[in-house]
Amino acid sequence: MTCSIDTNSGFCFGVTRAIKAAESELQNGSLCCLGDIVHNGQEVARLELLGLRTIDYDDLRTLPSHSRVLLRAHGEPPSTYWIAQQRGIEVIDATCPVVKKLQDRIRACYETHRNDEPQPPQIVIYGKPGHAEVIGLQGQTNNTAIVIESPDQLDRLDFNRPIYLFSQTTKSVEGFQELVASIEARRSKCRDLETSRCREESASFEYHDTICRNVANRVAQLQDFARSNDIVFFVGGTKSSNAKVLFNHCKEANEHTYFVSSPDEVENLKFEIINHKSKNPDLKVGICGATSTPLWLMEQVKAKLETL
Repeated sequence: MTCSIDTNSGFCFGVTRAIKAAESELQNGSLCCLGDIVHNGQEVARLELLGLRTIDYDDLRTLPSHSRVLLRAHGEPPSTYWIAQQRGIEVIDATCPVVKKLQDRIRACYETHRNDEPQPPQIVIYGKPGHAEVIGLQGQTNNTAIVIESPDQLDRLDFNRPIYLFSQTTKSVEGFQELVASIEARRSKCRDLETSRCREESASFEYHDTICRNVANRVAQLQDFARSNDIVFFVGGTKSSNAKVLFNHCKEANEHTYFVSSPDEVENLKFEIINHKSKNPDLKVGICGATSTPLWLMEQVKAKLETL
């Protein structure tokens, strides 16, 4: 059989930038990272061996002054910077530039419209509640932004008030477009009701497609790769929401797709491999991963497969 690694898989630009920053700063002494630097346990463990210490928000509040803390690519709310400043902590900001630009846009929207009359507008974020990036985005609005994950949750919005919609950078373009269409449909229905107080001039709707195309384009690339192989091993971290989404897209394109987090898990699937091999002596095996999956881990999975 032949094994190949998808050249489009692996760390996105923002994660690569954050990890390089961590490796560089570790050469200058002790360094903490607020939260897992990437949602991949093996990569986190590798960096911890180099001296990186992963901390949480409680730890941040008790760190000694002059400690150094790296902020990961997901970004942080303003409160994190304030806590660090109050405690005399040095911040190494590795926020992804795409995320930073989105934070600035949301904050500018909030500052511009928060005192609008008769009621302030609703800033809505299409994203996953509790996701690190989303927490940082909500913080730009003093945590007043409403997080919506699907059209099923639109009852949380007041269609008599203006809506400004943004998106978490790693959400799907199709999902965002579906949400926009659903909001437009609800607004039209609202205006058509005779008893409704909804008026177009007072209930405007603006949407901003802030999805990172480098991540969004991976879906099509990944599915093409999956179709070109007989079986696929998708390598990802169990904490990564991006890994779960991309794995599902991969499985849509090739039903013989298996999720693994480490080379050891390949051993548990050896009978599936033998079964496929018995039906196809020229078996083509593909290995791919999420934006949080390091290349070295995919290479280890490839090596493990070749030993089988």
